[in-house]
Amino acid sequence: MKKLSLICICVFVSSFCYSAEITTYYFIRHAEKNRSDKENKNPNLTQKGVLRAAKWSLVFQNINFDAVYTTTYQRTKQTALPTAEKNGLKLSYYNPSEINRKNFLFSNTGKTVLVVGHSNTTPQLVNMLLETEKYPNIDDNNNANLYILTFTPDGKINDSLLVID
Repeated sequence: MKKLSLICICVFVSSFCYSAEITTYYFIRHAEKNRSDKENKNPNLTQKGVLRAAKWSLVFQNINFDAVYTTTYQRTKQTALPTAEKNGLKLSYYNPSEINRKNFLFSNTGKTVLVVGHSNTTPQLVNMLLETEKYPNIDDNNNANLYILTFTPDGKINDSLLVID
């Protein structure tokens, strides 16, 4: 009986350790931005965009994020903030053109991460992490894509694209 209990404990602990190293990334594009001033390169969200940002936080309500990354633009910060606040997190800023795949993966190993980007940078970052050109740029009128990447300790990568409108 002691031997069986010890085996059960070892299996439980090893399965916990295995699952603790799974890394999951959620990628979204910023919500609808204000397009009224064509000269403004850093617009805020529209009212519809503010509502979508709140909706994203509801979509993610049962996910415990360890980090929320966003670019420094107002629209991405405003999209990320409701989810970050629900998780008690501060926003972490990134520059899409300066991300090193190996370092980004290493620094987030075992974590659950939300990344908010743009119509071009979001699929580009997903493709970089997948090491393949699978996803095209997002149509400019589409703010509903949700990319999910899961990295397992044995090196497998699972990816999916959902549309949450």
